[in-house]
Amino acid sequence: MEVRPCRDRDEFARALYGIFQYFGPTPADDVVDSWIGLVGADRMHAAFEDGEVVGGAGVFTFDFSVPGGSLPCAGVTVVGVYPTHRRRGILREMMRAQLDDVHARGEPIAALWASEETIYGRFGYGLASWCGEISVPRDRSAYREPFERRGRVRAVTLDEAVELFPPVWEALRAHRTGVFARTETWWRERVLRTSDEQKATPKRLVALEIDGELQAYAIYRTTAAFEGFVSNARLDVVEAVGANPQATAEIWRYLLDVDWMATINAARIPPDHPLFFLLANPRYARFKWHDALWVRLVDVGAALSGRAYATEGSLVFEVRDAFCPWNEGRWKLEGGSASPTEDPADIALDVDALGSAYLGAVSLAQLREALRVEEHVPGAVARADALFGWHPGPWCPEIF
Repeated sequence: MEVRPCRDRDEFARALYGIFQYFGPTPADDVVDSWIGLVGADRMHAAFEDGEVVGGAGVFTFDFSVPGGSLPCAGVTVVGVYPTHRRRGILREMMRAQLDDVHARGEPIAALWASEETIYGRFGYGLASWCGEISVPRDRSAYREPFERRGRVRAVTLDEAVELFPPVWEALRAHRTGVFARTETWWRERVLRTSDEQKATPKRLVALEIDGELQAYAIYRTTAAFEGFVSNARLDVVEAVGANPQATAEIWRYLLDVDWMATINAARIPPDHPLFFLLANPRYARFKWHDALWVRLVDVGAALSGRAYATEGSLVFEVRDAFCPWNEGRWKLEGGSASPTEDPADIALDVDALGSAYLGAVSLAQLREALRVEEHVPGAVARADALFGWHPGPWCPEIF
């Protein structure tokens, strides 16, 4: 068995097929071209047996928002082993090669959306954020207070959206952790383009202007349906982002008011989304939680030193990391910087638990209650939570 980066387009396509065997048709040439343009052959590891590709694991090169700033991040994607070669340790070998490469490139963190939540903890990833699916009946979508619209919503073309939407996204990145920077190619290929396989309408692109400035945008689709000549159509929100509370409330008011729709659905909204408190009847909004980002600290020292903290303080962590042993040992966090130390540990934990706490949404106290953190010094967990807590919490609106 050999695991190495792909050397050409053909190897990349066969590695990409490792995940498409489960989640889609064989990727067409234009799909392969899009993926290789965004990932790059050198960031797709392939597993070979007797010269044949039997699995693949890719990485997007991200600039990723963390508390107080941003860091280079490996956005792990399209990980799959051919069904003919399952349960042979191939995934482990690909994760080994991938994390070694991420470490060598100096990317202190890695992040992913897990197709199966039980897979990635063994490789040091911890659940770091949640999101939810919401479905709002249009006839129960009134806001609790009389709402005055200050802006104007207009439809835009794809080319216009490429120019108009990024500043609003960057405002979100400055406000939220867990958000990655997007290139123009990413906007065109991943966010705005409608693939031929989708059965709903093409993506609708709208921009909200307030006082002559773009302050929000929405991307959505509609699907027509009738029952006894009564519309049962649905509107699916792909992405709706506002640069401020007024803009967020206005773009959602637009989405909730689109004619003929019976329900308005969104797949990935954060737990603290204002919609819950804007609605007069939030009980009628059906909501389901699920895990979102999983975070892996590839370089504990650089990752801890690369984010800001809510308070000042000093704390010593005993970190266990069998998969990336360079992280093993005690780390002293002081003055916003982390370095190896021989001082006694205040807290001991596995690296996946530290990844869970990294973005500020998961408390060390919660992890301690789940038997994931050991407190060696009374009050250390409370001090850690005072340091690591960050508001607002992480939100990554896009699966990658």
